[in-house]
Amino acid sequence: MAEARKITRTLTGKVVSNKMDKTVTVLVPRSVKHPLIGKVIRLSSKFHAHDEKNELGEGDMVEITAVSYTHLRAHETLRYLVCRLLLE
Repeated sequence: MAEARKITRTLTGKVVSNKMDKTVTVLVPRSVKHPLIGKVIRLSSKFHAHDEKNELGEGDMVEITAVSYTHLRAHETLRYLVCRLLLE
């Protein structure tokens, strides 16, 4: 019998705060169609993600995935850096 692999949810968002030690705040946008009116509404959620190396800056696009309890507030961890914001 084949083993069933666990499907992990990944989210892509932008780092909005890196003021905490080894933790970043990631803003994840999503679009939802209103059930009655039918208009597309843009909603967003903020997640605390664990950044082991403290290498992320504000404005970086990252992909995060859920893990089982890294520390008190961060229940997601950094999967990989999608795009880095370059300041000139």
